[in-house]
Amino acid sequence: MNKRIAAVAAVVALTGTLAFAAPHEGRGGRGRHGKGQFGAKFAEKLNLTDAQKEQIKQIRQANREENKAFFETARATRQEMKAAREANDTAKLEALKATMKSNFERLREIRQAERQQVLTVLTAEQRAQYDAMKAEREARRGERKGRG
Repeated sequence: MNKRIAAVAAVVALTGTLAFAAPHEGRGGRGRHGKGQFGAKFAEKLNLTDAQKEQIKQIRQANREENKAFFETARATRQEMKAAREANDTAKLEALKATMKSNFERLREIRQAERQQVLTVLTAEQRAQYDAMKAEREARRGERKGRG
């Protein structure tokens, strides 16, 4: 029984991650931060030029279009998972677990590829600043995990 609960919890966690990662209609693809706040903060902290902002916007749009079919498939899988949870269909949940794991890994690959493309737009100084921001964020994340 505990194994089932743990498996369901893991699957729920994965579905939440994919839900936030996929572009959402009606919000202009702004993600969970709303109104493009992360992008604006990112641009401000790195002092991006208008040309760099436009290049990054084009990279993101191209990646969104390129991976549109994946996001639609992942969304359909999430909906299947939700229906299976609501129906308490543990067999269906177990069957979808591998698909969810695969989707999660693919999402990581997509994000990493986009990040690499964005980094090519940055100057050496901006990359160094980005690396410092990333290290600071990871340190904060580590502190939160240590407290919980």
